[in-house]
Amino acid sequence: MTKRDIGQEILESLRHIKAGKIGRVTVFMSPNEIKMIRKDLGVTQAEFAAMMNISKRTVEDWEQGRRKPVGPAQSLLAIAKRKPEAFQELFAG
Repeated sequence: MTKRDIGQEILESLRHIKAGKIGRVTVFMSPNEIKMIRKDLGVTQAEFAAMMNISKRTVEDWEQGRRKPVGPAQSLLAIAKRKPEAFQELFAG
């Protein structure tokens, strides 16, 4: 069995996103979609915030539709959605 290189998988995913091969990163994710990504990871808002290096309040605002993720946050959410196991392995405490 070959050992996975999760870091390389993340970099490859980011390259695909940037190249438009996985979809546009700037596509808006609905509050429910963001909440489902977090729940699929099996983490609380506080844990998800720590993984993303943002405040819990920001996660709350995203999930309530008061704010939208931008820039790197969109990329991290896209990775968390498409490669949850890689995201969790890299960013879980």
